[in-house]
Amino acid sequence: MRQRSVQVIRNPVLAGSHPDPSALRVGDCFYLATSTFEWYPAVRLHRSRDLVRWRPLGGALDAARLLDLTGCPDSGGVWAPNLTYADGLFHLVFSNVSTYAGGFTDSPNYFTTAPGIEGPWSDPVPLHARGFDASLFHDGPDSWLLNLVHDWRPGHGGSAGLEATRYDRSARRLVGDPVRIVLPPQAGWIEGPNLYRIGGWYYLLTADGGTGYDHQVTVARSRTLTGPYERDPHGPLVTARHRPDLPLQKAGHGSLVETGDGAWFLAYLVARPEGRHGPCVLGRETALASVTWTADRWPRVPDSLPALDVAAPDLSPGDDATGAESDDAHDADDFEQPVLGPQWSTLRRPATDDWASLTARPSHLRLHGGRSPQSLTGPSLVARRLTAAHGAFEATMEYRPRSFQHLAGITAYYNTRNWYFLHVTADDERRAVLRVAGCDRGVLSVDEAGGVPLGDVRRLSLGFDLSGPDLRFRYAVDGDWCPIGAPLDATVLSDEHAEEFEHGQIRSLGFTGAFAGMWAWDLTGGGLPADFDEASWRAAR
Repeated sequence: MRQRSVQVIRNPVLAGSHPDPSALRVGDCFYLATSTFEWYPAVRLHRSRDLVRWRPLGGALDAARLLDLTGCPDSGGVWAPNLTYADGLFHLVFSNVSTYAGGFTDSPNYFTTAPGIEGPWSDPVPLHARGFDASLFHDGPDSWLLNLVHDWRPGHGGSAGLEATRYDRSARRLVGDPVRIVLPPQAGWIEGPNLYRIGGWYYLLTADGGTGYDHQVTVARSRTLTGPYERDPHGPLVTARHRPDLPLQKAGHGSLVETGDGAWFLAYLVARPEGRHGPCVLGRETALASVTWTADRWPRVPDSLPALDVAAPDLSPGDDATGAESDDAHDADDFEQPVLGPQWSTLRRPATDDWASLTARPSHLRLHGGRSPQSLTGPSLVARRLTAAHGAFEATMEYRPRSFQHLAGITAYYNTRNWYFLHVTADDERRAVLRVAGCDRGVLSVDEAGGVPLGDVRRLSLGFDLSGPDLRFRYAVDGDWCPIGAPLDATVLSDEHAEEFEHGQIRSLGFTGAFAGMWAWDLTGGGLPADFDEASWRAAR
């Protein structure tokens, strides 16, 4: 007898920072690809057979030959990847944004393929850098690359509309000049294009209204690929812009997927703020909505609103029914495996044995101290996404600092300018001490007076508790937990707090959501190691 799937999809299906979802079905498997920005492995992938359970597959771009994030700015790097399938290959298009400040956006786009979702992925082919949010559309033997056209000129709004360029799949290159897509006039950004051909119509989904609380998914259609397009007179396919009371906000940036039996679903991003239109510590997450079609062939999401619970299709979960990691559940890692699990990410460089080793000391993760938190090269940080507003992160560490320039411990991290760090270091007499440091929009603080002398203790457990807008560090020696430091403002780790403007221009974006992880600094350049025996994240129920 065929096993029936759980009948409810619970949103967000990918909790924590999983924005800009690109949805795809190949055979009886569904896939989601999401943005990763300055974190490796890049382009985070998940697989499901029933749209309810999602198994993390790690990242597609897991090596320096596939992606170089050296010097990547906060919330730069990989924006809005696009996953498609043609000619027996998975096709992945992604941007690597190296600049977005001061009105400019340097966003070279690349293309790579793989015979299977877990690779191996081919060496990326450069496409163009005229704009970001690039996506591939396969129209039989023909393929087209769509993207936003970025306009750097002051007073021009940043977005000059959308364009399409023919792509030759066999030659793996763009062909001819780009053609502008003709859309009705609209103020503001039009980005995140995804194109579909359904029943004789070309349907164009776009992300409009920016990425904040006015975000929405808009649908337009045309009989020809480049238009002119007409917008759905009903309005946005999904948005929460006029419903600040809803638990899911910022609904936008969608892609469609069909189940194989005529049912359709929309993958889109949402956020769960602290309070009404408040700060979003967890970043932007992935949700699903069921889609029906009107008699005159327009897609509809119920009430055009994001919902926590969605009726699931009657599909077998297959081998994803058991053993799949849940990002919301208790997740512990004792570092017994030779590679990092799919829950872990590393900052601006791939995890290699020279700085993040799982073999130098069995059953431990050894982190060699990296550069300072302000450096855009060479950090030693292994972290995972925070997936719930209430939860606890813990890790056990052994470390022998010899200088105040040696630091290792755990962090609640957003970006180079916003983080908290519970760390072991040495005082001026080279005695080990436990301290709390923080950074709020670039302003550093260290609680030297509240430090705890460690004496000969070299092994201890470190933890923090997240309770909505509050964060509290704690530590344990021989199993007895003790608080350290005052309660901290967790909203410092939110998308909204990370966003900064200077003279009306973007200084820093806030796209990534918050992470919890293990961090080691060696400001002497000597790479003094810290050993982590285990680490866990437990979301409160």
